[in-house]
This record gives sequence, structure tokens and C-alpha cells, in this order.
Amino acid sequence: MIWQKEITLPPFKRGFHLITRLVEGHLPALPEVGLLNILIRHTSAAITLNENADPTVRDDFERFMNVLVPENHPLYIHTDEGPDDMPAHLKASLIGSTLTIPITNGRLNLGIWQGIYLCEFRNNGGSRRLVLTVYG
Repeated sequence: MIWQKEITLPPFKRGFHLITRLVEGHLPALPEVGLLNILIRHTSAAITLNENADPTVRDDFERFMNVLVPENHPLYIHTDEGPDDMPAHLKASLIGSTLTIPITNGRLNLGIWQGIYLCEFRNNGGSRRLVLTVYG
């Protein structure tokens, strides 16, 4: 079985957002064993797995990434779309645009403290599209 669906997430403010339940809500009945691949179809946002319980982790991610990849750096040439655009592209490349999660016993096989994050790097990124593909 291969199943695929593109979903549109509502706009999120800049930062790291737990979207596990949003993603799960769009999935069909999952196979006993398989894989879920998630692709974010954008170059200024990313997707990753991390801590799903303490929201301060998401705040720390935001602060750290802003220090690691600051706005208005003198090396940036691509600046026509605003001071948050080039840093957003760099951050998205550092974190990544895909996730692959195993499916076991008909459920996503995430660790107890793992959740799927949307990493929004633009001040006004708007809706974001994800392609969900289930193999199983």
C-alpha cells in the first residue's frame, strides 16, 4: 500500500510548533508496519522531531537558531524579501525538509517525548503545505 495526501497547515507565528496531532488527524488507518514520510514544500520553514512536553524547549530552539543564524548579517546578498528571509532559508537547510517515521502496530512509532515540529522561520510565513506519504 502506498497512500499520499497533501495537507495545508494554518499559518503559525514564527517559532517552533508541535503539530503531531494535526498530522495524525489527516492520516488514514495505518498499516501494521510501514513508514510515514513527511515533506514540507517550502524553503523558509522546516520539520523535525523533538521534545513534545515542555514548551520552553521550543522557545530555546527559537532563541538558539536566531543567534546561530542572525538577521541582517553583512554576508547576506539575498535581502529583497526582508531581513527574515535569508536566515529562514539557512535555518530550513540546517534543520531539513523531510522526516521519516516508522509505523509499528498501526501507529507512529515515536519516542514517548517526541513530537513533530513545524519550524516557522518567517515573521509572516503564511500557510504551509506538507506531503504525507505512507508506505506499508
